[in-house]
Amino acid sequence: MRMILVGPPGAGKGTQAARLLERYGIPHISTGDMLRAAVKEGTELGKQADACMKRGDLVPDEVVIGLVQERIAKPDAQKGFMLDGFPRTLPQAQALQTALDESGVDLDAVVLIEVPDQLIVDRITGRRSDPETGAIYHLKFNPPPADVADRLVQRKDDTEEACVARLEKYHSQTAPIVPFYEKRGVLTRVDGVGTPDEVTARLVDAIG
Repeated sequence: MRMILVGPPGAGKGTQAARLLERYGIPHISTGDMLRAAVKEGTELGKQADACMKRGDLVPDEVVIGLVQERIAKPDAQKGFMLDGFPRTLPQAQALQTALDESGVDLDAVVLIEVPDQLIVDRITGRRSDPETGAIYHLKFNPPPADVADRLVQRKDDTEEACVARLEKYHSQTAPIVPFYEKRGVLTRVDGVGTPDEVTARLVDAIG
């Protein structure tokens, strides 16, 4: 199973990715982890990425795509992989597709988890974390015990203003990859509203 997981921030991609990886026994390829591994291994692309990051620059798309090609060629990815966090823009999706075609790799599915914007805002702005234990709660969906409620904190990027800005960026930059994959016949839409178990069941049914 070779797939890309797509969806807005707060759609539950992290939770569902962990469940799908366990089910299908494939590696999770996140761009952040991949970049760190390449830098640690000292590969040529890793050196290029490291130089960019040390300058505070974004790693160029061609370097990231080269790293993806290297990663999916490794033995553990021969049965498949899940790509998460890339592509984020239409040019990245187009360049990635060219690279996959050159590598002789076909995507089985691009899975889009759909959740309405207002529910995303409710999910994100209600999150609170316990600085002492690291536990994550939600004021509405998973309320904290009374004895820890006073010490909980909200992440800076979980405010409504930050959340709306992230959603606007998603709709303007990432959402355009949806029709691209739709035209290629690999896009699968899944309703992300409901319990994690309900969403997982829908994902498994959709992927097959």
